[in-house]
Amino acid sequence: MIMPMGAPNWVRGGSHSGNVAAAGLAAGGLLGILSSDYQASLATSEEGVLMAGRLIYLIGPSGSGKDSLLEAARPRLLERGCRIVRRVITRSAEAVGEAAQGVSPQQFAAMQDEGAFALSWQANGLSYGIPRDIDVWLAAGEDVLVNGSRAHLAQTRERYPTSLVLLLTVDQAVLRERLIARGRESLADIEERLARNARFTAELIAGNGAGLFVLDNSGPLEHTVERLLCCLDHGDAACA
Repeated sequence: MIMPMGAPNWVRGGSHSGNVAAAGLAAGGLLGILSSDYQASLATSEEGVLMAGRLIYLIGPSGSGKDSLLEAARPRLLERGCRIVRRVITRSAEAVGEAAQGVSPQQFAAMQDEGAFALSWQANGLSYGIPRDIDVWLAAGEDVLVNGSRAHLAQTRERYPTSLVLLLTVDQAVLRERLIARGRESLADIEERLARNARFTAELIAGNGAGLFVLDNSGPLEHTVERLLCCLDHGDAACA
């Protein structure tokens, strides 16, 4: 049995590796955390995954509304056969926010050591992982949407050079109101965040050009959903 590139140690070991994997699942170890789609990736050739599908990488500052946009667009994205990835995050499953899979820092580190993630990064004291399932889906020709990290964009494009990047932006005044309403930061911290976001956004737009579409989420959410779907179907120029 040929293992995929970057396959974790527990899927290697010769023709009986499938039995080892099954035993791991039965034992409820780390394999139990990973989906059946990752198990299917054991059949991938060692030459690597041919990305017949499209990776859609959604990024934007805190408060831009990424989670709200994904939830609002979810039914129509699923109708198009687009997968929306559930992230693995080092926080409790009861934490408020996206429907991520919460794990302990120790679990995350073990999963990362075993090669469970296609992408991973750290931000705001948390670790984020994108399961390797996405390589299986992309190889099958499916579109896959990831709630990503602006700081990790370069690494993502290195691994997935044909990825479509969607940068969600918000008018500074609107973003200020949202951050104040959230009540997590002082006014001084909010102003510092706004200035940092403005610089970061300008640098991203200037440095990425083709393959990066900007979605303004300052207005009604349904308008942003329509523009998101238009970008996926036709490209940014047709959706201005």
